Amino acid sequence: MLDGFAWQHPAAAEIPGIASRQRTERKTFTDTEIVDGFLKTAFGAEYHLAGRVDRIRKYDTPVRVFAGGVRRTNRKAQLAKIVADIRTRVRHLDIAMADNSDGANVMVRLVRDRDLNRTISTFYGSDRAREIRKNLDPQCLSGFRKNDKYEIEHSDVILTIDSGDFTFFDCAYEELLQSLGPINDTSAVPWTMFNDSVQMGFFDVYDQYILNVLYDPRIKAGMTVQEVRAVLPQVLADVRAWVAKVNVLPAE
Repeated sequence: MLDGFAWQHPAAAEIPGIASRQRTERKTFTDTEIVDGFLKTAFGAEYHLAGRVDRIRKYDTPVRVFAGGVRRTNRKAQLAKIVADIRTRVRHLDIAMADNSDGANVMVRLVRDRDLNRTISTFYGSDRAREIRKNLDPQCLSGFRKNDKYEIEHSDVILTIDSGDFTFFDCAYEELLQSLGPINDTSAVPWTMFNDSVQMGFFDVYDQYILNVLYDPRIKAGMTVQEVRAVLPQVLADVRAWVAKVNVLPAE
């Protein structure tokens, strides 16, 4: 323990497939590796529906998450623990569960696996749903709506509840985090959960770096790559100190 923080991820530590990944997780990265992953995930989009994707996109307001859909008390409780874990590990992100849908800007739809394709069609229309299935073949999905300042105003997350505990946690962490801004999946970064070939099931150290850089107050919605690069040295120094503290990492 350090200043009230624990290195464990209590939401998922009891699941064997996750616990084994935590034991072998890489936790040391160079500045170049962190910056490269941040730029590759915070800019661009895995599936581009509309608007420019060459700007930073993030929430500039408190994030409130509400889960609807299939009534599975255990999955909603697990989701609440995941949200609390994210809040603990991202310094400048105000995120919490909402009591009702009216107070939420992140809407999570819990569905059975057999209903996933139909739900995607409901959200995006049949034509786009076919494109999504063809290009992504998703087990879960997220997307967001931004304003002209590239501030995210609303996110939708679709999670299946009956594909096993590991898949639920893996999808919930990835899609919730992507709904906050780093929407671009990339196969070029082997340490991030935003790589379709990587399954973590928990909020790993590398992705904590990415989210903490994104939600540092000096990184603003609408920034270009060049503008981000200008402030990254100062941001990264503070982010390194925070991630080390919250994960009880040895001093570098």
